[in-house]
Amino acid sequence: MYMTRNIKKFGVLLKDLRIKKELSLRQVCKLTKYDPSNWSKIERGIMSPPSDEETLKKWVKVLGLAGNKKQIQEFIDEAIISQGIIPQDILSQSKIVEYLPAFFRTLRNKKPTKKEINQLLKLIRKA
Repeated sequence: MYMTRNIKKFGVLLKDLRIKKELSLRQVCKLTKYDPSNWSKIERGIMSPPSDEETLKKWVKVLGLAGNKKQIQEFIDEAIISQGIIPQDILSQSKIVEYLPAFFRTLRNKKPTKKEINQLLKLIRKA
């Protein structure tokens, strides 16, 4: 359910950006060298977007987000997270990964241990 909702959310974002840029589906696919059938499925929330950052960065450029680092990262994160994947830049930070289990338990409304809470607070204060 979560992934389906987020895949659809990303699809809406992708379509909105394409329309805002005044590109037809075929035009955007020609510019990104991406299959039109698959692009359409992504826009309709039927298929997951790619998780390959290089492909997503091509899309960013064609969709006109290239000048805004925050928008670029948000777009890439939306695509990756829609698939239930934790972004690689987060996974590469061992200190953060160490605290993910406590974070997930907290999100599930399960009480983290006092030690886990203190570790999370230390991590947040450092950020």
